[in-house]
Amino acid sequence: MRPEEEIETLSRAILKEAEVDAGQIKDEAKVRADAIRQHAQEQAEKERVDILQQARQEAERLRSQTVASAQLKARTMQLEHREKLLDRVFDSAKQKLSAIQKRSDYSKLVAQLLREALIQLNASKAVVRADGVTQKILNDGVLRDVSKELKAEVAIGDALEEGTGVIVDASDGHLHFDNTLETRLSRLQSQLRSSVYHVLMGEKL
Repeated sequence: MRPEEEIETLSRAILKEAEVDAGQIKDEAKVRADAIRQHAQEQAEKERVDILQQARQEAERLRSQTVASAQLKARTMQLEHREKLLDRVFDSAKQKLSAIQKRSDYSKLVAQLLREALIQLNASKAVVRADGVTQKILNDGVLRDVSKELKAEVAIGDALEEGTGVIVDASDGHLHFDNTLETRLSRLQSQLRSSVYHVLMGEKL
């Protein structure tokens, strides 16, 4: 075989081997590309699922938060309405307390108001201040009877500028007990609020 023919044969052999290697490389590259693409798809799907799950959890958290906030707001508004309603009721009741003085048994109530105040102060000497109507009842014998009952020396002081009932001061001036009907109502108000609200709502106590 001539040298030229040997070179030609050798060249063809080299080219053929190169084509085979190139094919193998191409096939391997395709396999690797497919594997990378598959992995990428699987990773993307996993991330999509994770994102959706996080989104659902966040949506549920926001929904629960919104519901709780709405319930709290509704409860607050309900309580505010209740308190305003009760305040109006007690204010109205306070405005009508002076009408109690027209009752036939008001003198008994005055005696009880004075008696309670003196017992609370535990004073042997005291000064009682009262509104005009109550002061007349005290002077008509109630003051004398209660003083005798409790063995206390009680004098009539200045008339009250406001309030219905009595305020009693110990003779030393350090202690006093406000037993006007308005103050008594204020003292009882916190205890009565629940019961009054149930009555307003038509509920049985």
